[in-house]
Amino acid sequence: MTKFRSFIEGLLVGIIVLIPAVMIVGNRIDIQLYAHDYTSPHIYIMNRETQSTTYQKSMDSKISPGSLTQIMTAIVALEESDDLTEPVSIDSKTYNEMAAADFPMAGFTPDEVVTYEDLLYGMMFSSGGETANSIAIHTSGDVNSFVQLMNQKATELHLKDSHFTNPEGRHHQEQYTTASDVAALLDYALENPQFKTIFTAETYKSSSTVEHPNGIELYSPVFKQLESEVQEGFKIIGGKSSITGKAGQSWVTIGLIKNQEYLTITMGAPIKEHEDLNKGQLNDTLHLYKVTQSITEE
Repeated sequence: MTKFRSFIEGLLVGIIVLIPAVMIVGNRIDIQLYAHDYTSPHIYIMNRETQSTTYQKSMDSKISPGSLTQIMTAIVALEESDDLTEPVSIDSKTYNEMAAADFPMAGFTPDEVVTYEDLLYGMMFSSGGETANSIAIHTSGDVNSFVQLMNQKATELHLKDSHFTNPEGRHHQEQYTTASDVAALLDYALENPQFKTIFTAETYKSSSTVEHPNGIELYSPVFKQLESEVQEGFKIIGGKSSITGKAGQSWVTIGLIKNQEYLTITMGAPIKEHEDLNKGQLNDTLHLYKVTQSITEE
């Protein structure tokens, strides 16, 4: 009987190793709870308190980060800056480069003098290319020097499958990351109070300038899309989105379930021609939180 029990236990261990996406609750293994036709090809969920993986799907595949690159840009900038109220000029050269590449912009104009805080919100909310590059140049003197800091931080955080060539997130074959690396980076960045304040904000009004006397009203696209969605048993309290042709659609969010923080990473959902259909990352995220919440109730 003892030998038979040992055989069964060994068999179960072997099965567990072979399963790519398993949730373990207590001593019970829930294999099918997350079964769903997800649009996002890369998914990772972690419990910040326990640092445990709740669910994953192709979490270690190298992919283009798109505008999620700006999470690294933000935390590097925040750790290098002492004063967020410091005036900063929008760099005209990189502004023109971003405009020519049809990259998303926050709405500032070349040589407009704003604050460092304005740039960070413009980047994290609008994925602004002019804000990301102006941050890089203001912080390090030039973009290449700042990118070196980004890669140094990646090494420091043991993000072994991440590499950066620019601060804004334009596609480049040598700029890549993974869903698990993004989760690790975000987990680290959220320990910075200033980053967490920006990441969890819903709106922001930039400072008054000559070009924009009333400032610019900026809105978190994550919260904007969540306005009409029902969240039962969980609450998404912050996030960042990315939509680029090469990287597809991605969402990274922080949510609360029973007062515990969870990070949900959904990356690479395809962009479809009809705008109303481009909600893959939103629907995936809501389903993942719903399942995670139901598991915690058991």
